[in-house]
Amino acid sequence: MHIGGYCEKPGMTLFTLLAGVVFLLIAGCGSADEIEIDDISADQSVEAVETGTLEFRANGEDFVRNGFVSKDGWHITFNHLYITLTDITAWQSDPPYDSHSDEEIIGEVSVALDGVYTIDLAQGDENADPLSVGRIDSAPVGHYNALSWRMIKASEGPSEGYSIYIDAQAEKGNQSYNVYIGIEQEYLYQAGEYIGDERKGILAQEGITDLEMTFHFDHLFGDGELALDSGLNQLAPGFQPFAGLMAEGTVDVDLSILQETLDNHEYKKLIDILTTLGHVGEGHCRCEVL
Repeated sequence: MHIGGYCEKPGMTLFTLLAGVVFLLIAGCGSADEIEIDDISADQSVEAVETGTLEFRANGEDFVRNGFVSKDGWHITFNHLYITLTDITAWQSDPPYDSHSDEEIIGEVSVALDGVYTIDLAQGDENADPLSVGRIDSAPVGHYNALSWRMIKASEGPSEGYSIYIDAQAEKGNQSYNVYIGIEQEYLYQAGEYIGDERKGILAQEGITDLEMTFHFDHLFGDGELALDSGLNQLAPGFQPFAGLMAEGTVDVDLSILQETLDNHEYKKLIDILTTLGHVGEGHCRCEVL
C-alpha cells in the first residue's frame, strides 16, 4: 500500500504510519525553530563601534606663558597659574550647542575623562603647545562639537583649597610685588564648537583629534595693548585694585579677603569677570557658579 509515496511495511497499520509522520513533522519544526533563533541572534548582535583617540588640552595662551602688561600698566609675569578641572566631557550635540542660551548640553554621544586634574597653565614658552590633560583611546567616531567641564577646589598641592591659584610677579616703575591670588569659587563651563584657526573635534576611525579648554586671563587684568575704552578693558578689573592691597611687597589674597577689602563695585566686577575666563579657542562658554 502506498500513502503519499510512503511504502507501508508488512504488518504496519495506518495508525502507526500516521503517528510516524506526525513525529517527523514535530521534529522538523523543532529544528526550524533553532535555526530561526540563531538567525535572530546574529541579526541582533551589536555591531562593532568605530573608534579613535580623543585628546583633551588646556591653554592659557601667551598671556600666561610669556606675561603681559595689564590695562593699568602693570607688567605681570606668571610663575605658576594653577587650575583644577574635573568632569571633562566631550559631546556630539545635535543641534549644535548654543552657549548663549540657558540650556544644558544635550547629545546622544558623550565621552568623559575620569579623574581630577590640576594644571599649571604657566608651563612652557611662546612655542609651547597647549598642555595635555588626558586622552580617551576608544571614543566613538563623529564630530565632538561641544565641551563641558567643572573647575573645582584642589584637594592638595600648592593650590589646595582653590579652583584658581595665581603665583605671579607684578612690576610697574620701581614697584615690584609678589602676587598670590586664590579663587575658592567653583564653576561649571559649557561650550559649543571650538573657534580658532583650525577646526577641532572631528574624529575618524582610528584617527586622533583634540579639544581645547582655553582660559583668557587678560579678561581679569585687561590688556595694555588695547585702548582703555575697548570692551575687554572696560570689563576687566585690572591689577590696580590688587596692588592697593599690597603689604610688605606682597599681595596675598583670596575671594573672602577681597570681599572685605574691595569696594562693592570692584568686587562685583571681579566676580562677574571670573565667569568669563573659560573658552574653547575664541568660543564663549555658558558658566554656572556652583
